[in-house]
Amino acid sequence: MVSMDITLFLQVVNALVLMYLLNGVIYKPVLKILAERKVKLQGMRDDVTKYEDNARRRQEEVDKKMHKASTQAKAAIDNARTGAKAAGEEKLAAIKAEADADKDKQLAGIKSQVEGARKELEAVLE
Repeated sequence: MVSMDITLFLQVVNALVLMYLLNGVIYKPVLKILAERKVKLQGMRDDVTKYEDNARRRQEEVDKKMHKASTQAKAAIDNARTGAKAAGEEKLAAIKAEADADKDKQLAGIKSQVEGARKELEAVLE
């Protein structure tokens, strides 16, 4: 059984003093450390959010620049292809004209040879 004497009063006072001392020595410093940790974590979260936003904006800028560069490169390739095609057509036309002129020259030579041979044959046959 519990007896009501002075030791009970001393135990209550001892418990209150111990609670007061532990509150000052352990509980408050731990709460302070937890609060500082919470503030530090929130600051880190804010920094991460800021860095993510910054990275997203930079990625968008890079994507825009890449799209612009791709469009410019495609236009340059198309222009070069068109120029090369036109130059090729011009060269082909020049070669064809030269071949036609050479063919006409050779045909004229062959015709003159045929006429010469015909005249010789007619002279021999007469």
